[in-house]
Amino acid sequence: MTAPRVLVVAGSDSSGGAGLSRDIEAIAAFGLHTALAVTAVTVQTHRQVLAVEAMPPALVADQMRAALGANPVGAIKIGMLARKGTIEAVASVLRAYPHVPAVLDPVLAASSGGALLEPDAVAALTHDLMPLCRLTTPNLQELALLAGSLSVRGEEEVLCQGRNLLDAGAPAVLIKGGHGSGKWSSDILLRPDSEPVRFEALRLNRRLRGTGCMLASAIAALLALDATLEESVRRAKQFVHDHIGRAEETAG
Repeated sequence: MTAPRVLVVAGSDSSGGAGLSRDIEAIAAFGLHTALAVTAVTVQTHRQVLAVEAMPPALVADQMRAALGANPVGAIKIGMLARKGTIEAVASVLRAYPHVPAVLDPVLAASSGGALLEPDAVAALTHDLMPLCRLTTPNLQELALLAGSLSVRGEEEVLCQGRNLLDAGAPAVLIKGGHGSGKWSSDILLRPDSEPVRFEALRLNRRLRGTGCMLASAIAALLALDATLEESVRRAKQFVHDHIGRAEETAG
C-alpha cells in the first residue's frame, strides 16, 4: 500500500529556519512524504521579518483540495495562515474531510517578533478553525493571546487558559513550555474530561527557530501512521528534543 502523505498548509521562510522547510524535514524523518498548500511567502532572516505576501484564500483552498484528491493524506498540519480569509478557506476544506486529523500550530508571530497573523484573525482562528483540528499546539505567548489574556502567570493560569480553548471547542490543546524557565521543559496535553498529561524533558541551552513547526509536523506524521494522540505527542517531543541536542553538539 502507498504510504500516507502529510498535507502541510503553511508559509515559506526564506531563511530556512521555520515554516515549510522545517515541516518537510520533520515529516521526512518519519519516512513520509509531504503535500503542500502554500499560504504565504515571507522574506525573513533569522532576526527579522522583512515582508509577507499572503496567497489568495481561494488559491490556498484549491491547493488543499488538489492535494487531498491526488494523494492518500493521513494527516494535515496547519501553520502560518496570515489572515482571516485564509483561516475561513482552510476551515471550509477541513469540514469536507472530517476523517483526516489536523494539527494546528497557531503561528501568530515569528521568533524575531514580526507579526505573521493579522490581529483581526485571532478570533476566527479560535472559534472557526480550532474546533475542526484534532490538536492545537500553542506556546505560552500564543496561548495567552488566543485565550484573550495579556500574559501568563503560573501554571494554574496556564491550565485555565488552556481550558478556555477547550471550552471554545478545541478537541485537545498541547501547551508548549519551551519558552518557559526552569530545569525542565514541560508540555501539557489538555482534553475534555481528562486529567492533564505532562511530557517533560531537560531544558536545553540552545534555542532554534522552527521547533514549533517541527513538533506539530512530527505529531501529524505520527497520527498519519496511526499512532494515538498521546503517543504522537510523546514521540514528537522526543524527536524535537533530540534535534536540538544534536544542534547543540554541532554548535559546541
